[in-house]
This record gives sequence, C-alpha cells and structure tokens, in this order.
Amino acid sequence: MKTFTRDLFQHYLLFVLVLLQNVSTISPHKIPRLSPYNKEALSSVSEADSEDLKTYYYRQTLDHFNFAPQSYATFNQKYVVSTKHWGGPESNSPIFAYFGAEAPLDGDFSVIGFLSQIAPRFKSMSLYIEHRYYGESIPYGTMEEAMKNETTRGYFNSAQAIADYAEIVLHVKKKFSAHNSPVIVVGGSYGGMLASWFRLKYPHIAVGALASSAPILYFENITSPYAYFSLVSKDFKEVSHKCYETIRKSWSEIDRIASKDGGLSILSRRFKTCSSLTSTLDLKYYLEGMYSEAAQYNAPPEYPVTEVCRGIDGAQKGSDVIGRIFAGMASYRGKRSCYNMTTRHTQTSVGWRWQTCSELVIPIGIANDTMFEADPYDLAEYIKGCKQLFGVSPRPYWITTYYGGHDIKLVLKRFGSNIIFSNGLRDPYSTGGVLEDISESILTVTTRNGSHCLDILVAKESDPEWLVTQRKTEVKIMEEWLTTYYADLKS
Repeated sequence: MKTFTRDLFQHYLLFVLVLLQNVSTISPHKIPRLSPYNKEALSSVSEADSEDLKTYYYRQTLDHFNFAPQSYATFNQKYVVSTKHWGGPESNSPIFAYFGAEAPLDGDFSVIGFLSQIAPRFKSMSLYIEHRYYGESIPYGTMEEAMKNETTRGYFNSAQAIADYAEIVLHVKKKFSAHNSPVIVVGGSYGGMLASWFRLKYPHIAVGALASSAPILYFENITSPYAYFSLVSKDFKEVSHKCYETIRKSWSEIDRIASKDGGLSILSRRFKTCSSLTSTLDLKYYLEGMYSEAAQYNAPPEYPVTEVCRGIDGAQKGSDVIGRIFAGMASYRGKRSCYNMTTRHTQTSVGWRWQTCSELVIPIGIANDTMFEADPYDLAEYIKGCKQLFGVSPRPYWITTYYGGHDIKLVLKRFGSNIIFSNGLRDPYSTGGVLEDISESILTVTTRNGSHCLDILVAKESDPEWLVTQRKTEVKIMEEWLTTYYADLKS
C-alpha cells in the first residue's frame, strides 16, 4: 500500500522516536476513519440537553484477562448517563448503551441523537461509555505516557474495550437498582463493530445490539481489499461522469507539474496550501482523503459528493484540470485564505494507527480501474511498516479468530440473535458490512441512498423519507426484542 512507501516508513519511524521523547508530533493514520460522523466537516447540529447528562468515572481494571499483579492496575473510565425519560427500576425500564469508539466521547452527545430521541418512547435510560485510551479514559494519564510503553500499549484492544463496557453496564445497573432492566447496546462504525461483538460475547448482559455501518467482514479475505475505493469511485461516477474523469486525470497532471523546476511551489500556489508542499504525497493524500470522506459521509441535504462535483464541473470556463480540482476542493471545504494539507495530530490519529497496526488490520488498497492512482494492497509491506512503527507485528487473522466472520451466515444462524446490522449502500464501508438477513433475529436494514451511520445521528425535519423509515424499522425490531424479554421475565 502507498501508506508504507519507503519515505513514509522513515516519516512514521521519526514519529515513533519523537513520541517516545514526549514530543506532540503525531503520525497520520491512512486506513479511512471508522467514525460515525465526519468531524472535519461537521456543521451545526441539535444540541443535547446537557443539563440532563451526568458524568461519572468508573475505576476500571487495566487487564481483564490476566491475573498477574500489573493486571490489577486501574484507571478512570468516563461514562455519562441521562435518566430524564427513564421509567425507573420499578417498571424495569430499558437501558440503551452507546459504545464510544476511536475518539473522545464529548463530541458525540450533540450528534448521536438516536438514544435521546427514542428515550421518551421507550422510557429508557441513555448510557454513553468512552473507549479506553481516548478522551478522559486513558491509563497513565496521557496518550503519550500510555503509548510510549510497549507493555501498556498492549492493553489497548477491542477485547479489553468490550470487557470495560460489560463492567460499566453491570455497575450502572447496580448503581440505579436496575437489575431487571434490559440493555440494548448501540454503536456506529467501529463502535458498531464493538456493539455486535458485545452481543455475541456478552449475551447475558445485552438483549440486543444495533450495529450501524459496522464493517465486521472487512478482514482477511472475506471482502476484497479494493471494495472501499471502488465504491467511492462509483459514487462519484453516478453523480457526474465528467467529474469522475477529471479526478482520474488529475493525479498524472499533479506529477507532471511537480516534475518541473519549482513545480511544488506552483502546486502550493495553485492549491493555496498553508505551508509549502515538500512532495506530492501530502497533496495527493489530502485529495484522496477528501474524496473518500465525501463518499463515506455523503449525507443529505448537503450531499458532499455532489458538492465536490458541482465545484469541479462548474469551474470557471477555460480552467485546466488543476483549476477544476481546486474548485471542487473549495466548493466542499469552503473558501479559505489557505488550505492546511498537513495532518492534524490528535488522540485519534495516534490511537487509530495503533489499533489498525495491531489487531484491526483492515485490508484496503486501490485497484487500477478507479478514479484514483492504483495502489495494490500488500500485507507483507503493511506488516513491515507497522513493525517499524511499533516494534510488533500486526495480527491480521486475530479478529476473525476471536469474533468470527468467515461463513457468518452459517455460524450465526444458530449461534447468535438480536442484532441489527444497518448500512447505507453508498457508504464505502458498507462493502464490508452484513447486507443480508442471517436469521429471523439477526437482521439487516439497508438504504440504497444512505451513507455512514445516518440512522443513529440526530434526526432532522429535512431527513428524507427513506431515512425516517429506516429508523422506524429499527425501533420496531427493538420493541419486539423488549416485548419478548418482558414476557420471559414475567413467566
């Protein structure tokens, strides 16, 4: 993969060295983020009733699966509760638990509207739990401290995370005397993967799970490594073939200009970069990321893919390829004095790189029949790059060993129950999702025009009918789960 070219190996290796010296420079991740919403292009959303949210901290066990002395270390893990609409323990009213993913939890409250908006109907408690090693839930205090030690990094994985969630859910049920309150877990993207895996691993704690845009089949050879970027290209081609062709031709044009004397300066000027380009990689990664982001979060009413193509196709008459690409970028990003093409360094960029370099080995490459430059997936090079980064080799087969994935319909038809896999089929990550019903209780809810995690975001009056229907379908399924639970409890 392009992610691990020789130049980038050196760049990432430098990152590790400076990180170990507690310098704040952090390397980017290159596997597209598995976030429920686009934090980069987030516009105004409905504010959550912050006065109804109460924050707590649980003394969490560092290592749930070992009894060595160091495993008994603890750290504060953040969780947030709203009981505004909860019917209380006397009526055994349900608890909906949202699983935080690869980012601080605070950004989710005003964006993830599903729990708060169904709470009046279900008379439910809303519980939000932060993922270990993000936000305020970092062992050893800071990401730098936690990540610089090889031993402490080892506790940063999905199995530990869902064990954390299990402990906190049980703690909350005890705290609120809610022993018989059923729990339904909800997550989006990576969090959706965790929700589905939680239902399989902890069926005695959660009666069901909503896994929104959860690509649990994007591991090993279950899904083609080229599926993600192929669907990004398809999304653009369906909006505008002219736009698609302009993007396809732009990569060689960038190289052509860069090869000239002062070519990088020309590109820096043409794209109004905030700092001078030192190679074409930064520019290409920026554009590649922008296109994939637009497709992944291609939500109404803005429809980012349409916005990009509107700029490209509507560029000033006589514009060359570079001019049209810049016009598309400005249309999507907005007019700015300059555009920052260097990676913004966050907890997520560090944490997601570690997670995808240890167990979440999502094989993504680019075939030669898309609008992007070909970039074959090479597992050996990927492993080599991760080993240079962190000193350990990824385990590309561990996710399917621990959670399953191969022959999923055959396996889960008899083994699992009460999971909703929801997907918008324009989301590139839907290519690694569960798109067919597995059984009478492991169901899929798909929308032809949907994108990433739309169903769990704040509902708006402008939402199209197909999105409204999707949410209603999910709510009806969960009502059936709860009806069955209460009948069993009564009997």
